[in-house]
Amino acid sequence: MGIDLTKMPKLGFGMMRLPQKDGAVDLARVCEMVDAYLAAGMNYFDTAYVYHGGMSERMVKEAITKRHPRESFMVATKLPAWCLRTKEDRDRVFNEQLERCGLDYFDFYLLHSVEDGGNGNTYERLDCYNWGLEKKAAGKIRHFGLSFHGSPAYLVQVLDAHPEIEFVQIQLNYADWENPVVCSGALYNILNERGIPMIIMEPVKGGTLASLRPDLEEKFKAVRPNASIASWALRYMGSLPGVMTILSGMSTEDQMQDNIQTFKNFEPLSDAEKALVEEVRDRMLDVPQIGCTACRYCTDGCPMRISIPDVFKAVNTIKLYNEQFRPQNFYNHLVNDGHGRAGDCVGCGQCEAVCPQHLPIIELLKEASGMLDR
Repeated sequence: MGIDLTKMPKLGFGMMRLPQKDGAVDLARVCEMVDAYLAAGMNYFDTAYVYHGGMSERMVKEAITKRHPRESFMVATKLPAWCLRTKEDRDRVFNEQLERCGLDYFDFYLLHSVEDGGNGNTYERLDCYNWGLEKKAAGKIRHFGLSFHGSPAYLVQVLDAHPEIEFVQIQLNYADWENPVVCSGALYNILNERGIPMIIMEPVKGGTLASLRPDLEEKFKAVRPNASIASWALRYMGSLPGVMTILSGMSTEDQMQDNIQTFKNFEPLSDAEKALVEEVRDRMLDVPQIGCTACRYCTDGCPMRISIPDVFKAVNTIKLYNEQFRPQNFYNHLVNDGHGRAGDCVGCGQCEAVCPQHLPIIELLKEASGMLDR
């Protein structure tokens, strides 16, 4: 039986950045966060085959499936194009996902990171759209959609060719609205005009919008002294028509409670507050930054073990705050913990091939090396 997509929880639990302990996912803390989230009346969990090296889906089984009635929660996961070589691989991955999650079916199933060229071509070549419909007809999927990272023109092409798509997950936040690479605003407008429900990822842009320059934070605090900076980004998304669910990759209990507080008694932005967010965005974007969202797709295959998102975090911090000491210490700790230096990059291109933001990572690492390798 299908789900009413107009009555979804506004806050979704993204399981891409789970709490860690001793280098592994901390199951006990995940269980506590899952319980708090469900107790708040919300029940949408988003995972994927590749999150946490496959452990995210296993956490669904241990923290959710084994501990809560099946009708009390919804699970979304994704088919990864880069793990597919033949049509047989579709069922191999799918069946492994069911086993990992301890489920008989998925409430939501997405083609992961659909984009122009590579991944998009793979899904077409392996007939993944019809395959998804077959899984839905067999009761293994309740709703079939896309996680989209491509161009607006390609989104139109895909939607025209595949009217069976029920929902689309896109990266959307107030900072990326006019980003010429991410094209968040253009993607939103296409989906909204067609009445296609949206799931929002990266609403806080990998944590970037949870902590701003002091002068920008002061603008928000002057209006809502007790509200977190992250809550402004989440309320901005939640105020948009057509938004079904907003995913937050919550790594701590404090983040969980803050987000629950934002959505439990959700208050849309007023016109004045929306204008303030847009003013903050314009001032923030006066400083050029590396547009990394810390999805960490780039790190698993790096032969030099460079923690690329963390390197870029250090670079952005230097640029934003005009301050070297703390980001340099942060970077030095990365290297001391066994990660490669930015200057160790061998230019293999693995990272650029999987980057949803299409960043020129090799060149950016050269720049980072000049700033950090001392």
